Amino acid sequence: MDSESAKIRRVAQVVAGQATSDGAGVNLMRMFPSMELDMLDPFLMLDNFSSNDPDDYLAGFPPHPHRGFETVTYLLHGNMRHKDSAGHEGVIRSGGVQWMTAGSGIEHSEMPEQEDGWMSGFQLWVNLPASQKMIPPRYQEFEPEEIPVEELADGTVIRVIAGTTLGGTPGAVTQINAQPIYFDVTLPAGTRFQQPITPGHNAFLFLIEGGISVAEVPVTRGTLAILGEGDSLQAVAGDEGARFLLIAGKPLNEPVARSGPFVMNSEEELRQAYADYRAGKFGHVAG
Repeated sequence: MDSESAKIRRVAQVVAGQATSDGAGVNLMRMFPSMELDMLDPFLMLDNFSSNDPDDYLAGFPPHPHRGFETVTYLLHGNMRHKDSAGHEGVIRSGGVQWMTAGSGIEHSEMPEQEDGWMSGFQLWVNLPASQKMIPPRYQEFEPEEIPVEELADGTVIRVIAGTTLGGTPGAVTQINAQPIYFDVTLPAGTRFQQPITPGHNAFLFLIEGGISVAEVPVTRGTLAILGEGDSLQAVAGDEGARFLLIAGKPLNEPVARSGPFVMNSEEELRQAYADYRAGKFGHVAG
């Protein structure tokens, strides 16, 4: 793509997020949905949790159901044990990721596998198209060392969860309808970062540490920068360097009906999801 035809994405909106509590009492920052941003198709929710106070996270997320979308858990620090009604169980460690496609329905729990220390990370909800909402549940789960890492000569480090970098490194997670990009990018001070993003795909950047500017617009730590239309991102790290998530995906452009743990296309389908769960059709997490 030549420079004349390239269109750089600019910051269209900045979202501060809202402090809230979820699960059995986990304190976190909900970036969306909120009064500022309901969703960014196909992305339904983004939570950021970060605390070294056990009271903020020990209650965890006891058994609860999901249907019709995907949950993505990415841990920066800590250990989280998960179990589900299909007999799947394991521990997500610092730097690990679990991309769970709930599909037709599953009950699962996510509980801290620690009593103190830092627990931080993200949970992203990704919608499924109507044609996939009732597929069997499935997982893509990767240990920290299984996630591809691209290291550039300028000191840039990209942990590639999904999508493919400008340098050609493919992510660990594949075969997702949203054709997502999910990168954890670390930049030394003053370093420039570039990444193609498919035109028409929605994209955002969350600054974890340091400072960064996108098309010369500064982004504040802990905020979400929604990117406008275009085909590439250009960002420059500030004097402290920067660490950020870059996430993008293909919008579904379908009706969204959501209530609690279910995301469908109509109110009738939501009612059916609740009825199926009450009837025990999702199964239950063992012990």
